[in-house]
Amino acid sequence: MTDSFSQIMRRDPRAEWIARNRLHPLHDSVVSANSGEVRGPSGLIRKNPHAIGFIGPNGIKRIDRAARNGSISGALNNQKRSSGAAQEVVLPLHQVIDPSAYIVVVPDMTGGRLTAHDKDIIGLAHELIAEEGSQASTAVVVVCFGESKETQFDLAGVDRLLHLSDVDYDGFAPEERLSALLKVEETYQPRHWLFPDSIAGGTDLASRLAARLGERPATQAWQVSTTQTVCRGASSSTDITRETPRILMVLEECGNAIDETRHEVLPLDLDMTKDAQGPSLLIDNGLMAVDPNAVPLAEAEFILSAGNGIHNWEQFHQCAAALGATEGASRVAVDDGFMPRARQVGASGTWVTARVYLAVGISGAIQHMQGIGQCDKIVAINTDAGCDMVKRADLAVIADSEEVLQELIKLTNERNGISADDVLQKEENHVA
Repeated sequence: MTDSFSQIMRRDPRAEWIARNRLHPLHDSVVSANSGEVRGPSGLIRKNPHAIGFIGPNGIKRIDRAARNGSISGALNNQKRSSGAAQEVVLPLHQVIDPSAYIVVVPDMTGGRLTAHDKDIIGLAHELIAEEGSQASTAVVVVCFGESKETQFDLAGVDRLLHLSDVDYDGFAPEERLSALLKVEETYQPRHWLFPDSIAGGTDLASRLAARLGERPATQAWQVSTTQTVCRGASSSTDITRETPRILMVLEECGNAIDETRHEVLPLDLDMTKDAQGPSLLIDNGLMAVDPNAVPLAEAEFILSAGNGIHNWEQFHQCAAALGATEGASRVAVDDGFMPRARQVGASGTWVTARVYLAVGISGAIQHMQGIGQCDKIVAINTDAGCDMVKRADLAVIADSEEVLQELIKLTNERNGISADDVLQKEENHVA
């Protein structure tokens, strides 16, 4: 009688609850002890979908439905569970030893770094190479002008880098840059030229190159293959399909950015001996001083946005002026009358695509989060470490917003050579 009772399988409700709760600290140990089986609330044994698959080279979980990696998936999963901490993932190295052909990408590199648009174009270049089946003999070349702050060319998919750092290429210098691209054309005869179709300079430079080479480029391209290209027409509902040319101006999200390989980023040589030529027809006198608040929110690159956590509005306006940022606001701040309706950011206001979005005292309602979804970098200043804006932010400062803004004003004034006495005198003149 005792033996029959000892053979009965008894349920452990607590262990079953832990197995169903993936956030519980004992979840991994309980699941591994039960060989991945999870007993549901009804008592039936269910398959655990989270135990299926393996960790790819970029750290993303993959499911191999062909079971080709079945022998290693369990080992990788067990290794990840047993480690208990994030491990550094080493991506496979893609090399092009002796390239016989090139695809040249000329990114905008706004602010000296590759933008999301630039990375999409580099990914498109690799897609064209893969379609041709010439991954081992064709290299993606990136031409970079002026100062570069980018440190991850290898993760973006750059095989060869031509960095022209001469001061002649700084600022608005289309003639000098065109001369360099013509030298690249003469030296390497690229299979394709890829430019971002943007107002940051890609469209202008591509048009100049196409005119000099006598090419008919593709503009507003959004679907590109080795044989044909689909471009946006005059109206949003009309597309133009044509044979893929050598020079393409492509839109954002035209390709998938590289995320599973790293590349060598070998320097490329170019003889830039200047030929005798007349003076430049264009002179760059620098950027014009523009009131940041005169820039529409949808086009602003740097936005300082205020929420319900702002109590010193005079200080907020001073900080925006010191930083040169366009002012924005949450719906709460607008409804309370502190900011005009035109400054409201969010799904019920203006959708923004700023490179830097600095949210001060904004908790992060769902409509506001939708409106900033396309921003590149988000910085949050808030006293609530658990709010949605802090969770979404690339950088979060958990502190009183008034103290942080005061320090920002002070540091900005010091950098611009403005003393405290100058600020005080300016405020007195403003009051007078």
